[in-house]
Amino acid sequence: MSGDGTILVADDDASIRKVVGQALARAGYAVQTTGTASTLWEWIEAGEGDLVITDVVMPDEDGLELLPRIRKARPDVPVIVMSARNTMMTAMRATERGAYEYLPKPFDINNLVSVVNRALEDGARRAPEALSARQDDDEVMPIVGRSASMQDVYRVMGRLTATDLTVLISGESGTGKELVAKALHDFGRRKNRPFVAVNMAAIPRELIESELFGHEKGAFTGATTRHGGKFEQAEGGTLFLDEIGDMPMEAQTRLLRVLQEGEYSAVGSRQSRRADVRIIAATHRSLRRLVDQGLFREDLFYRLNVVPLRLPPLRERIDDIPDLVRHFMVRAEREGLPAKRLTKDALDRLGAHPWPGNVRELENLMRRLSALTADETVAASTVEQELMGDNPHQQLDADTSLAGLVERHLEAYFAAHGASLPPDGVYQRILKEVERPLIAQSLRATRGNQIKAAGLLGLNRNTLRKKIRDLQIEVVRAAK
Repeated sequence: MSGDGTILVADDDASIRKVVGQALARAGYAVQTTGTASTLWEWIEAGEGDLVITDVVMPDEDGLELLPRIRKARPDVPVIVMSARNTMMTAMRATERGAYEYLPKPFDINNLVSVVNRALEDGARRAPEALSARQDDDEVMPIVGRSASMQDVYRVMGRLTATDLTVLISGESGTGKELVAKALHDFGRRKNRPFVAVNMAAIPRELIESELFGHEKGAFTGATTRHGGKFEQAEGGTLFLDEIGDMPMEAQTRLLRVLQEGEYSAVGSRQSRRADVRIIAATHRSLRRLVDQGLFREDLFYRLNVVPLRLPPLRERIDDIPDLVRHFMVRAEREGLPAKRLTKDALDRLGAHPWPGNVRELENLMRRLSALTADETVAASTVEQELMGDNPHQQLDADTSLAGLVERHLEAYFAAHGASLPPDGVYQRILKEVERPLIAQSLRATRGNQIKAAGLLGLNRNTLRKKIRDLQIEVVRAAK
């Protein structure tokens, strides 16, 4: 597309002004550049420019503070915000205050030109009114990270603040799905109403419908009083359904009705009630796979998956570890634990860890280091020792019993996760972790002969075949 219009660029970095100006000029646009917010505002008041590109940090005024004034004076002019202060708060505040798009530095110049083209084609997108300022402080941010993968998350979150769209958050356990859901609520239009979270995996299946929709007195044995469910508690606000993949089929059908018709009824009641709630769901499982297996309704999946939002595991955002460490150490200090600082070698060791427990594992490690380490400065050797203590595959004595191995594994699990439950419970988790390698090793010992392996294990052959299929164990028969 050939450019048609004048672009106003404000950035206190002359090199950025030059690169952006040249790229836009090559695209056919007229460009005016400045290093101050005051000059940009003069141009806006004079009616100049068809689009604004502004940095956040400038010598005379914060670009985010200027944004609502631009929107009020020239609502027809789209504003693109760019910033090296790549935090969730920056992205959310830029969107709240009317930015057409937020681009973290460094950005791809071709992408910037594409955003400019799209903004001018669309015209100024109607953005929400400027909200009250929030403290842009790393120490109070609900979500921490400046990596490219987290910037993608922030941009999606920013676009959702002015909507009530249903969001499906996916990500491994410990990635912060509930934190993201709470941030979407706190920065959205329902922020003054309740945020109610419910974990589907933590509720007995037979009680899920009562927990969600409530029940009338006498609806079932033990229902001695009326009970208002989570939908009623979240009225006007947000209902966060965590581990939605664990919802039983009958409850899925009732939830689908709420999403389709906007109403529900309590267990034991024939009276329908309007549901004024925003739904945010989360899962660590693949709902598409559950649909294929017949365990999750396809129509409900599409109703929930209006806006998919994937949270990256910590191993995909290693660059965020220093910021996360600082954040958790400050929090621990505020809770009364001694102030601690990690050496560069210690941070490097953290970066080499696979982090199976993700951010939650890192948070618990920082808390232990704060509480148990005597020195103010934490060395790499101390971090190594703690990480080895968390590793169920660490070197063990040859005569260690199976019970001892399991005990060490559980000690490491509870140290990393505290009392938080895995989706299928600790009991089922341990069974799965023992059963799969036991069957696989038995098959290797019998050279892939399933009849002999079943005899070795004391299992029926058909039972063994089902477990091989369910656990996705590859069977390799030895060549004769």
